[in-house]
Amino acid sequence: MRYLTVLILFFSGTVFSLAQTYEVGVLLGGSNFIGDVGATNYIAPSKPAFGALFKWNRSSRHSFRFSLMYTELEGKDSKSDDPRRVERNYSFTNQIIEGSLGLEFTFFEWDLHDEKIHATPYLYTGITAAYHDNFFFSRQGILKSENTSSIAYGIPMVLGFKTNVIGNIIIAAEIGARYTFSDELDGSVPDSKDRQDALSFGNINNNDWYMFTGITLTYTFGDKPCFCVF
Repeated sequence: MRYLTVLILFFSGTVFSLAQTYEVGVLLGGSNFIGDVGATNYIAPSKPAFGALFKWNRSSRHSFRFSLMYTELEGKDSKSDDPRRVERNYSFTNQIIEGSLGLEFTFFEWDLHDEKIHATPYLYTGITAAYHDNFFFSRQGILKSENTSSIAYGIPMVLGFKTNVIGNIIIAAEIGARYTFSDELDGSVPDSKDRQDALSFGNINNNDWYMFTGITLTYTFGDKPCFCVF
Protein backbone atom coordinates (compact mmCIF):
# COMPACT_ATOMS: atom_id res chain seq x y z
CA MET A 1 0.00 0.00 0.00
CA ARG A 2 2.88 2.38 0.79
CA TYR A 3 4.43 1.86 -2.67
CA LEU A 4 1.04 2.30 -4.32
CA THR A 5 0.57 5.61 -2.52
CA VAL A 6 4.02 6.80 -3.68
CA LEU A 7 3.21 5.88 -7.28
CA ILE A 8 -0.12 7.72 -7.15
CA LEU A 9 1.51 10.85 -5.73
CA PHE A 10 4.27 10.70 -8.34
CA PHE A 11 1.77 10.33 -11.20
CA SER A 12 -0.45 13.12 -9.84
CA GLY A 13 2.50 15.45 -9.41
CA THR A 14 3.75 14.79 -12.93
CA VAL A 15 0.36 15.23 -14.60
CA PHE A 16 -0.77 18.22 -12.55
CA SER A 17 2.48 20.14 -12.97
CA LEU A 18 2.35 20.28 -16.75
CA ALA A 19 0.58 23.61 -17.07
CA GLN A 20 0.17 25.58 -13.88
CA THR A 21 -1.19 28.63 -15.67
CA TYR A 22 -3.89 31.06 -14.58
CA GLU A 23 -6.54 32.76 -16.67
CA VAL A 24 -8.73 35.68 -15.67
CA GLY A 25 -11.29 37.46 -17.82
CA VAL A 26 -14.89 38.07 -18.74
CA LEU A 27 -17.80 36.24 -20.30
CA LEU A 28 -20.30 38.01 -22.57
CA GLY A 29 -23.36 36.69 -24.31
CA GLY A 30 -27.04 36.01 -23.87
CA SER A 31 -29.38 33.78 -21.91
CA ASN A 32 -32.70 32.11 -22.46
CA PHE A 33 -35.05 30.18 -20.19
CA ILE A 34 -36.66 26.76 -20.69
CA GLY A 35 -39.49 25.86 -18.34
CA ASP A 36 -43.24 26.06 -17.85
CA VAL A 37 -43.61 29.65 -19.07
CA GLY A 38 -42.45 30.95 -22.44
CA ALA A 39 -40.80 29.37 -25.44
CA THR A 40 -38.90 26.09 -25.21
CA ASN A 41 -36.21 26.76 -27.84
CA TYR A 42 -32.85 25.50 -26.62
CA ILE A 43 -30.66 28.17 -28.19
CA ALA A 44 -32.53 31.47 -28.39
CA PRO A 45 -30.78 34.21 -26.36
CA SER A 46 -33.28 36.85 -25.31
CA LYS A 47 -31.45 38.77 -22.56
CA PRO A 48 -27.80 39.86 -22.18
CA ALA A 49 -25.56 37.96 -19.79
CA PHE A 50 -22.13 38.97 -18.50
CA GLY A 51 -19.71 38.13 -15.75
CA ALA A 52 -16.17 37.32 -14.61
CA LEU A 53 -14.17 34.14 -15.08
CA PHE A 54 -11.11 32.58 -13.42
CA LYS A 55 -9.29 29.37 -14.41
CA TRP A 56 -6.41 27.44 -12.96
CA ASN A 57 -4.91 25.17 -15.62
CA ARG A 58 -3.72 22.32 -13.42
CA SER A 59 -2.60 20.18 -16.33
CA SER A 60 -2.53 20.40 -20.11
CA ARG A 61 -5.89 18.65 -20.22
CA HIS A 62 -7.96 20.03 -17.34
CA SER A 63 -8.60 23.25 -15.38
CA PHE A 64 -10.38 24.31 -12.25
CA ARG A 65 -12.86 26.99 -13.26
CA PHE A 66 -14.90 29.56 -11.32
CA SER A 67 -17.31 32.10 -12.79
CA LEU A 68 -19.76 34.70 -11.54
CA MET A 69 -22.49 35.74 -13.97
CA TYR A 70 -25.47 38.11 -13.99
CA THR A 71 -28.43 37.83 -16.32
CA GLU A 72 -32.19 38.31 -16.45
CA LEU A 73 -34.21 35.24 -17.33
CA GLU A 74 -37.29 35.93 -19.41
CA GLY A 75 -40.29 33.85 -20.35
CA LYS A 76 -43.12 34.96 -22.62
CA ASP A 77 -45.94 32.63 -23.61
CA SER A 78 -46.58 34.83 -26.64
CA LYS A 79 -43.26 33.61 -28.12
CA SER A 80 -44.07 29.93 -27.64
CA ASP A 81 -44.96 27.46 -30.40
CA ASP A 82 -47.53 25.88 -28.07
CA PRO A 83 -50.98 27.40 -28.81
CA ARG A 84 -52.10 26.68 -25.23
CA ARG A 85 -49.30 28.82 -23.85
CA VAL A 86 -49.98 31.56 -26.38
CA GLU A 87 -53.62 31.65 -25.26
CA ARG A 88 -52.61 31.67 -21.57
CA ASN A 89 -50.21 34.60 -22.25
CA TYR A 90 -48.17 34.48 -19.04
CA SER A 91 -44.83 36.32 -18.87
CA PHE A 92 -42.09 36.95 -16.32
CA THR A 93 -38.56 38.27 -15.85
CA ASN A 94 -36.29 37.12 -13.06
CA GLN A 95 -32.84 38.54 -12.34
CA ILE A 96 -30.27 35.98 -11.24
CA ILE A 97 -26.70 36.03 -10.00
CA GLU A 98 -24.99 32.72 -10.74
CA GLY A 99 -21.83 31.33 -9.23
CA SER A 100 -20.32 28.27 -10.89
CA LEU A 101 -17.42 26.03 -9.86
CA GLY A 102 -16.13 22.92 -11.60
CA LEU A 103 -13.71 21.28 -14.01
CA GLU A 104 -12.99 22.11 -17.63
CA PHE A 105 -11.64 19.27 -19.82
CA THR A 106 -9.90 19.91 -23.16
CA PHE A 107 -9.98 17.48 -26.07
CA PHE A 108 -6.38 18.28 -27.04
CA GLU A 109 -3.25 19.40 -25.21
CA TRP A 110 -3.54 22.92 -23.79
CA ASP A 111 -0.04 23.94 -22.69
CA LEU A 112 0.40 27.70 -23.10
CA HIS A 113 4.08 27.73 -22.09
CA ASP A 114 5.43 26.48 -25.43
CA GLU A 115 4.52 29.76 -27.22
CA LYS A 116 2.58 27.99 -29.97
CA ILE A 117 -0.92 28.70 -31.19
CA HIS A 118 -3.33 26.22 -29.64
CA ALA A 119 -6.97 25.48 -30.38
CA THR A 120 -9.19 22.86 -28.80
CA PRO A 121 -12.81 22.00 -28.04
CA TYR A 122 -13.60 21.64 -24.35
CA LEU A 123 -16.26 20.46 -21.92
CA TYR A 124 -17.13 22.04 -18.59
CA THR A 125 -19.26 20.75 -15.73
CA GLY A 126 -19.53 21.20 -11.99
CA ILE A 127 -22.15 22.90 -9.84
CA THR A 128 -24.01 26.21 -10.10
CA ALA A 129 -25.87 28.29 -7.53
CA ALA A 130 -28.29 30.91 -8.88
CA TYR A 131 -29.69 33.53 -6.50
CA HIS A 132 -33.17 34.66 -7.58
CA ASP A 133 -36.39 36.26 -6.34
CA ASN A 134 -39.58 34.27 -5.75
CA PHE A 135 -43.00 35.01 -7.24
CA PHE A 136 -46.16 33.21 -8.33
CA PHE A 137 -49.16 33.60 -10.62
CA SER A 138 -52.56 34.17 -9.05
CA ARG A 139 -55.67 32.34 -10.24
CA GLN A 140 -56.32 35.35 -12.49
CA GLY A 141 -52.85 35.01 -14.06
CA ILE A 142 -51.41 38.05 -12.31
CA LEU A 143 -47.74 37.91 -11.34
CA LYS A 144 -47.27 38.49 -7.60
CA SER A 145 -44.04 38.76 -5.63
CA GLU A 146 -43.49 36.56 -2.57
CA ASN A 147 -40.98 39.08 -1.20
CA THR A 148 -38.47 36.28 -0.64
CA SER A 149 -35.41 34.97 -2.44
CA SER A 150 -33.93 31.51 -2.98
CA ILE A 151 -30.87 29.77 -4.39
CA ALA A 152 -31.40 27.32 -7.24
CA TYR A 153 -28.60 24.77 -7.40
CA GLY A 154 -27.84 23.09 -10.68
CA ILE A 155 -25.43 21.30 -12.99
CA PRO A 156 -23.77 23.16 -15.89
CA MET A 157 -23.18 21.28 -19.14
CA VAL A 158 -20.99 23.39 -21.41
CA LEU A 159 -19.43 22.74 -24.81
CA GLY A 160 -16.94 25.25 -26.18
CA PHE A 161 -13.99 25.94 -28.45
CA LYS A 162 -11.00 28.10 -27.47
CA THR A 163 -7.78 29.39 -29.00
CA ASN A 164 -4.85 31.66 -28.04
CA VAL A 165 -4.30 33.34 -31.40
CA ILE A 166 -3.84 36.80 -29.84
CA GLY A 167 -0.74 36.47 -27.64
CA ASN A 168 -1.75 35.98 -24.01
CA ILE A 169 -5.40 36.63 -24.83
CA ILE A 170 -7.57 33.52 -25.13
CA ILE A 171 -10.91 33.72 -26.89
CA ALA A 172 -13.55 31.03 -26.60
CA ALA A 173 -17.09 30.48 -27.85
CA GLU A 174 -19.38 28.28 -25.79
CA ILE A 175 -22.93 27.03 -25.40
CA GLY A 176 -23.97 25.96 -21.93
CA ALA A 177 -27.12 24.48 -20.44
CA ARG A 178 -27.87 24.74 -16.74
CA TYR A 179 -30.12 22.03 -15.35
CA THR A 180 -31.45 23.24 -12.00
CA PHE A 181 -32.89 21.32 -9.07
CA SER A 182 -35.64 23.93 -8.81
CA ASP A 183 -39.01 24.50 -10.47
CA GLU A 184 -39.46 27.99 -9.00
CA LEU A 185 -37.55 30.21 -11.43
CA ASP A 186 -40.62 30.95 -13.57
CA GLY A 187 -43.28 31.16 -10.83
CA SER A 188 -44.92 27.88 -11.83
CA VAL A 189 -44.32 26.54 -8.30
CA PRO A 190 -44.59 29.07 -5.45
CA ASP A 191 -41.83 28.99 -2.86
CA SER A 192 -44.37 29.14 -0.04
CA LYS A 193 -45.64 25.62 0.71
CA ASP A 194 -49.03 27.09 1.66
CA ARG A 195 -49.55 28.17 -1.98
CA GLN A 196 -48.03 25.22 -3.80
CA ASP A 197 -51.06 22.90 -3.90
CA ALA A 198 -53.43 25.59 -5.15
CA LEU A 199 -51.24 27.63 -7.49
CA SER A 200 -48.67 25.26 -9.03
CA PHE A 201 -49.03 24.54 -12.74
CA GLY A 202 -47.18 22.98 -15.64
CA ASN A 203 -45.06 19.84 -15.50
CA ILE A 204 -44.15 19.66 -11.81
CA ASN A 205 -41.92 16.62 -12.51
CA ASN A 206 -39.63 18.60 -14.83
CA ASN A 207 -37.31 21.20 -13.30
CA ASP A 208 -36.24 24.49 -14.88
CA TRP A 209 -33.37 24.95 -17.33
CA TYR A 210 -31.60 28.02 -18.65
CA MET A 211 -28.96 28.51 -21.31
CA PHE A 212 -25.91 30.71 -21.80
CA THR A 213 -24.57 31.32 -25.31
CA GLY A 214 -21.62 33.60 -25.87
CA ILE A 215 -17.87 34.17 -25.70
CA THR A 216 -15.20 34.38 -23.03
CA LEU A 217 -12.08 36.52 -23.14
CA THR A 218 -9.30 35.65 -20.70
CA TYR A 219 -5.74 36.78 -20.09
CA THR A 220 -3.26 34.03 -19.22
CA PHE A 221 -0.34 34.47 -16.85
CA GLY A 222 1.87 32.43 -14.51
CA ASP A 223 5.35 31.00 -14.20
CA LYS A 224 6.55 28.17 -16.37
CA PRO A 225 5.96 24.98 -14.36
CA CYS A 226 8.58 22.62 -13.04
CA PHE A 227 8.21 18.85 -13.12
CA CYS A 228 8.08 18.17 -9.42
CA VAL A 229 6.06 16.10 -7.00
CA PHE A 230 4.06 17.88 -4.33
